[in-house]
Amino acid sequence: MMLSQSFVRVLSLIAVFAGAAVASAEETVPTPRSIMLTAGQEQAAQPLILAARRYAAFWNTGEARYAEAALARDFVDRTLPPGRPQEFKGVLEASKNFRAAIPDLRAEIEELLVVKDRAVVRYIFTGHFTGTFKDLKGDGRAISFRAVDIYRVQDGKISDNWHLEDNLSLMQQLGVIKP
Repeated sequence: MMLSQSFVRVLSLIAVFAGAAVASAEETVPTPRSIMLTAGQEQAAQPLILAARRYAAFWNTGEARYAEAALARDFVDRTLPPGRPQEFKGVLEASKNFRAAIPDLRAEIEELLVVKDRAVVRYIFTGHFTGTFKDLKGDGRAISFRAVDIYRVQDGKISDNWHLEDNLSLMQQLGVIKP
């Protein structure tokens, strides 16, 4: 009996999900809502998927061990905001600053697209403004904003990151900018 190509692709994706789950069974890493792969790249995509999930776990928890597991030693932030240090130190600082304002910050991967050595991740960040941001004290209001990251992954680690956050929505929700 001949199997259709779409059925074979579905089976391949199931194998990728299972492989990623087994590879990270000891970790609590978010599972993307949707993963899209280039045909024939199912096995090669697994390290990229795992690196993206580990980095999302870092944003969910603020735990440096997840960033260490996800990022290469020579990690470069290609869209570094002014004043933020480069490399691992900058990532930790960014998380610390977010968590000072939004202690329950969560990062969910809405979509993950893998092509060759790149992973494009569409995130939704949520939480509550119960901390402080600059001179503002949180009042518990819900926060929700999106971001898109493009990772270059080498040897199973993110070596480069290009990112764009919806900072306008975030600043409006924090009360920094009036809508």
